[in-house]
Amino acid sequence: MLNEIVAKADLFFIIAVRILAMVETAPLLSGDGIPQVAKVGLAGFAAAAVFPWVRDAGYPVPTEAAGYLGAIVGEAMIGIIIGFFLTMVFSAFTTAGQFFSLQMGFGASETYDPLAQLEIPLVGQFMNLIAMFVFVSTSGFQRLFLLGVRGSFQAIRAADLLSRRADFLGYVAGSLGSLFQNSLILAFPIFGTLILVSVTTGLLSRAAPQINLLTEGFPISILVAFFLMATAMPFMIEAFSGLIDGGFTTIASILSGRGS
Repeated sequence: MLNEIVAKADLFFIIAVRILAMVETAPLLSGDGIPQVAKVGLAGFAAAAVFPWVRDAGYPVPTEAAGYLGAIVGEAMIGIIIGFFLTMVFSAFTTAGQFFSLQMGFGASETYDPLAQLEIPLVGQFMNLIAMFVFVSTSGFQRLFLLGVRGSFQAIRAADLLSRRADFLGYVAGSLGSLFQNSLILAFPIFGTLILVSVTTGLLSRAAPQINLLTEGFPISILVAFFLMATAMPFMIEAFSGLIDGGFTTIASILSGRGS
């Protein structure tokens, strides 16, 4: 096996570039908390595992230096596109928590996310952890490597990016719009209820100023928000599982040219 990889080092490098680009942008794997050596090692192991199949399939390797460099850039773009869309799907859960974090009184409280290397609101971090568990429990990594590695080499080549660039541009723009759409769908039950709680508290405070309900509004909002989160969490997890399944289905259709 090692001798075959050395003999076909140009093909192996093309495979590894696509996989490494996908790992660098895929959810959970792309965080700075994971050592770069581990990412490169994972990409090399996956490339070695899929190498015999890609070699037997007759994957074309340019012989000229300029063509080979263009193929490397194209393979990297394919990997980035696959990981980017899955990250957009994964971020919908975190963004949903950020939407109603301010309404429930946790807008100023932020925690450090070691994977993303940035600070996000406390509720967003909680939803991020839930999304991580859902992604792992729904075999997200298995499907990521089955579809993103072997499936992508079967469906698309680097040269196809030029002929289908309009499809991919619409695909990237649509994924950004889907991020906010899915986030609002996940957050709206809690977000809308908290708005009603704030309006009700304000009306009662105007009707009975001596009660001073505005000072009690924050603990009321927090209690209501946590109650709603505990009640709606099974439905939100089911919805997020559906988003993950839909994300992999969309990637498969985009790579095979059946949709945009």
